[in-house]
Amino acid sequence: MPATIVGIGTALPRYRILQQDAAAIAREFSCETVEQERLFAAIYRRSGVEARGSVVLTASEGDLAARQSFFGQANPTTARRMERYEAEAGPMAAESARRSLADAAIEPERVTHLVTVSCTGFVAPGVDQALMRRLGLRSDVARTHVGFMGCHGLLNGLRVARAFAEADEAACVLLCAVELCSLHLQYGWDSERMVANALFADGAASLVVAQGESPEAAGRACPILAVGSTIFPGCDDAMSWRIGDHGFAMTLSSRVPELVGRELRPWLSEWLANRGHAIGSIGSWAVHPGGPRILSAVGEALGLEPSALSASSRVLAEHGNMSSATIAFVMERLRAADAPGPWVAMAFGPGLAVEAVLLG
Repeated sequence: MPATIVGIGTALPRYRILQQDAAAIAREFSCETVEQERLFAAIYRRSGVEARGSVVLTASEGDLAARQSFFGQANPTTARRMERYEAEAGPMAAESARRSLADAAIEPERVTHLVTVSCTGFVAPGVDQALMRRLGLRSDVARTHVGFMGCHGLLNGLRVARAFAEADEAACVLLCAVELCSLHLQYGWDSERMVANALFADGAASLVVAQGESPEAAGRACPILAVGSTIFPGCDDAMSWRIGDHGFAMTLSSRVPELVGRELRPWLSEWLANRGHAIGSIGSWAVHPGGPRILSAVGEALGLEPSALSASSRVLAEHGNMSSATIAFVMERLRAADAPGPWVAMAFGPGLAVEAVLLG
């Protein structure tokens, strides 16, 4: 029987911030001239983000200076940022995992495999062992970590979860992605890094994957029909994610939408055709909202109506780009709306790489 997503759960930081307030805080770390301030304001205004959550916030309202003390005159070192990751990632990951297990009506003791995904922090023992302790998973759970792959990481993890589930009919795989992107706010002026500062946010998402469909998940389960992956040629410099002395630095080239528009349709059309589908036969699209221009490029390349990407746009507006966790927020929204199938879930990452999953 095909591997099936039988549970979805998401989690957010306790506090969130409106985009105009986030811009006011970040401006003092980024701009040195009036011209830079004008461009900075335009980047934040055109980001498609209305609000987002962050683990560095201490309140959602009130005086801006009092809402966070993590970023200030001293640019936090990578070591300090990783200390905060270690403190915050486990609890948020566990919250999303509990919700996914409850959604699937599956007890933690039933989990046989744990797949974790993150590109915004490193620590060992890691999020996997934090989840085992917080959820009460068995000590013999098989653990796999998908690390530093960027926004498409959850779909890479879903490929791993699918393989485990289809190899053993008794397997129950818990897949959990947690990203604390706000820890990596970059200081100084760099327009590409300013785009990342304006887009990224914190969140966690979990999926439960098993063979078939449990009675408890009837009508809400999503069979995994196929997974696909490709790297667009000549695009190595279009998107990058590197570790520096002051956090991880994301570079998002302005060429990314153009590259997506040029390369996506030929590959996706062939991949779907080999599985008996065409772009026009897909009922719903769960596209990772890397930014409004990327969503527009996908829509134009595939000939989609704007409404086809409305779930992605709303997730971006309400929560920002939470890197790998974001795609599960879109899937959760589509399922809640009883969106027609089949679905294609798709995300882009450094390389420039694309991952796609066909769901029944």
